[in-house]
Amino acid sequence: MLQTATQNPGAIGTDSQLDVELRKVFKVFNGETAVRGVDLEVHRGEFFSILGPSGCGKTTTLRLIAGFETPSAGEVLIRGQSMTRVPPYLRPVNTVFQSYALFSHLNVRDNIAFGLRVKRRSQSEIEEKVKEALKLVKMEAFTSRFPGQMSGGQQQRVALARALVNRPAVLLLDEPLGALDLKLRKQMQVELSNLHKNLGLTFVMVTHDQEEAMSLSDRIAVMHEGRIEQIGTPNEIYEHPQTPFVADFIGDTNLFTGQVEAVDQTSQLIVTETGLKIEAYPNQHTQTPPNSDIQVGDAVVVSVRPEKISLNSYPVSGAVNCFEGRVMNTMYLGTHLQYIVQLVSGEQLTVQQSKTNEAITDGETTVYVCWKPTDCLALSQQN
Repeated sequence: MLQTATQNPGAIGTDSQLDVELRKVFKVFNGETAVRGVDLEVHRGEFFSILGPSGCGKTTTLRLIAGFETPSAGEVLIRGQSMTRVPPYLRPVNTVFQSYALFSHLNVRDNIAFGLRVKRRSQSEIEEKVKEALKLVKMEAFTSRFPGQMSGGQQQRVALARALVNRPAVLLLDEPLGALDLKLRKQMQVELSNLHKNLGLTFVMVTHDQEEAMSLSDRIAVMHEGRIEQIGTPNEIYEHPQTPFVADFIGDTNLFTGQVEAVDQTSQLIVTETGLKIEAYPNQHTQTPPNSDIQVGDAVVVSVRPEKISLNSYPVSGAVNCFEGRVMNTMYLGTHLQYIVQLVSGEQLTVQQSKTNEAITDGETTVYVCWKPTDCLALSQQN
């Protein structure tokens, strides 16, 4: 069987439980800073994703790990060993690119074997490892085909096999499924997840696809303008965003800008720019008491997820955060109904409801949107 990273008896720092470390890493291109003081740790065997919009620095960060770029400042370590003077071909990593980067003049078998031949492995070892890699990605029947004779999904499998055959400590994935259509991408996500679980290797993936990162990753680093905004599990990132950017970028949310009017040990009262009074509970995930995190007078953004909002035809007795409005648009989205509701105060909200409820389509009907203080989050605009 193909050895996992933890079984590989390579000489590189096997006592560390961190496979990748970035310490205060900067990268400057022609006076423009692409990566700004990034600190991150990737644990052994983890599926770690770097997620962010185009131009945020995520691919540059991956290239710094791979050795294709050199840090302007800071340090990259793999298995506890500094990579400062280690060229890409000597690093215990392999990269799978969005473009696959297969050799068009080589068939599947020779593409996978290429790296082993460069390392002057014996013919018997090459044949054994190529056979194992082909089995891993279910491509045994395609050994004689050339890249131009295969689909995008098949080419991606070959690219994965070529990277895995070298038994890297870390597999780097640069938008690996971005060139595939939606259905095939979903299938490959399952296969990628199974590969990770079966091999126990450390995967570091760069993607702009939120759903892909959320479904595959053990932890996610969300990047914005060269910085890491937050690192956490998918649940932490979604349920407990620490900045307005993360709240807005991950999934759908409704954002209200306002100012803190009152704070106590259990809640925060925010008055929005249009005069709405919203009660929110502090972000317990930050483990910071509300009085030391957000103070009276602070400018904040309140985040409320669409699925946390209830839509009612009458005001809920005794409820806080309950506001009058009208339905402006109704969309059927298969598993749920999505409403755009305009409040009397002028804001527009997105609301998601189970399709078991009867759809409200009459824009003249008064409705009330309500949510619990525990289902909204006040985030400092200074973050």
